[in-house]
Amino acid sequence: MTNPSMTTDAPHGQQAGRKRHIAVIGGGITGLAAAHHLIELANARQINLRVTLYESGEKCGGAIRTVERDGFLLELGPDNFITNKPGALALCKRIGLEEQLLATNAKHRRAMVVRRGKLMPIPEGFELMAPRNLYALARSPIFSWRGKLRMGMEQFIKAKRDVEDESLESFVVRRFGREALDRLIQPLIGGIYTADPSKLSLRATVPRFLDMEAQHGSIISAMRHEKKQRAKAVKASDAGARYSLFMTLRDGMQRLPDRLVELLGDRIVTQRRVASIETIRATEQVQSRYRLQFAEGSHEEVDAVIVAAPAQAAAGVLHSLDAKLADELSSIEAVSSAIVLAGYRRDQFAHALDAFGFVVPSMEKRSIIAGSFSHVKYDGRAPKDHVLLRAFVGGAMQAALLEQSDDELIAQVQREFEELLGVKGQAMFMQVQRWPRSMPQYHVGHVKKVAAIRQFASQHHGLALAGSSYDGVGIPDCITSAEAAALRVMAACETMP
Repeated sequence: MTNPSMTTDAPHGQQAGRKRHIAVIGGGITGLAAAHHLIELANARQINLRVTLYESGEKCGGAIRTVERDGFLLELGPDNFITNKPGALALCKRIGLEEQLLATNAKHRRAMVVRRGKLMPIPEGFELMAPRNLYALARSPIFSWRGKLRMGMEQFIKAKRDVEDESLESFVVRRFGREALDRLIQPLIGGIYTADPSKLSLRATVPRFLDMEAQHGSIISAMRHEKKQRAKAVKASDAGARYSLFMTLRDGMQRLPDRLVELLGDRIVTQRRVASIETIRATEQVQSRYRLQFAEGSHEEVDAVIVAAPAQAAAGVLHSLDAKLADELSSIEAVSSAIVLAGYRRDQFAHALDAFGFVVPSMEKRSIIAGSFSHVKYDGRAPKDHVLLRAFVGGAMQAALLEQSDDELIAQVQREFEELLGVKGQAMFMQVQRWPRSMPQYHVGHVKKVAAIRQFASQHHGLALAGSSYDGVGIPDCITSAEAAALRVMAACETMP
């Protein structure tokens, strides 16, 4: 399918003048989405624009990578995206991937948590950090009666009135107690951010819960109010198709970056690493521009730049342009993780595998952070009567595990599958995918840090930053960040003489 908005660099319309050149640095989903949106904007606004995306590696796509093996469809990076943040869903529709959208299976739509070596269902209605259904909480074997009573008492805990940032650990223990954190909330959050809850900023990750406390005084009360409002909205709505909370693409998540690569065509230059960015001073005829210095020694002059690389890499590229900006970027830490994928026959398992997966509290002292039953979660991930598992290892609280070899990681994961799932015999295959320093850590103070970064960046006309290091780590967050950056640099180009 051809997207008509991508057929030309831009038509020569009312604002045809000197062709502006915008560079995008980084070919992950953020850079691809930014470059694509620049072309969309140029065509819509009749602006004469040239866009070039520079990727240091051999191919684009970043952490989104899908491969086929022995009839299995393996996601080596993210396996889906959330739909209550619209960025990814809207982009898929615009670029002709709507028919590829695949919802989670309705059957077994639940998750489990490890307690004392056994998988137990997460209480119905438990939403990331809080119980929506107190009856289900009371029946759950995950918590002791003392822990359950402490969580129920949240409705009577006074709200914190100061506006200072707070760690996730501090917030949860203050409102729900230590057992709630250790037994369930830490592994649920850990599965998303691979972070240490004592350092993780609540305001930067799940500010919704801070807002609930501020507005309702209690998270449980706020969730009850939300439930009522949601029921009213659903009853009053006669809208069309609704999507499941999580979705993927039928042929794998890599279809998303591959489609963007197809649409961008020769605007993408691979195996070209930008080493630094410098300012070319303005003249009477031309406003300040940028010189991209490439690692092999050549250079390119452009009117504007979107840096869509992780914060640490962005810091290196921008140091000669603005040392203070680079220092702030360098202070955003990132941790490493690995995914271990395994294919089995279904008859090797004692466990029913009647869920989408499980999370593992750090207090269980296991190697796995979380596990996913890919063949249950989405259709077409494994041959009939076979099982596809994904295990997540590493992160901020288990960094030392990644010092092991692939064979050692595989042996540990295999052993834990045996203990937790009752699997017998060897896997058909096990494959390790490492992601070094891939997950930015949103520590307490992150929101202020990002504000400072944006303030420094705003002093450079036509410069924008985008990616998972700033406002969210998911695919929709990256796409939203990319499209906002495209709008900023396009506005800068429109003011250029």
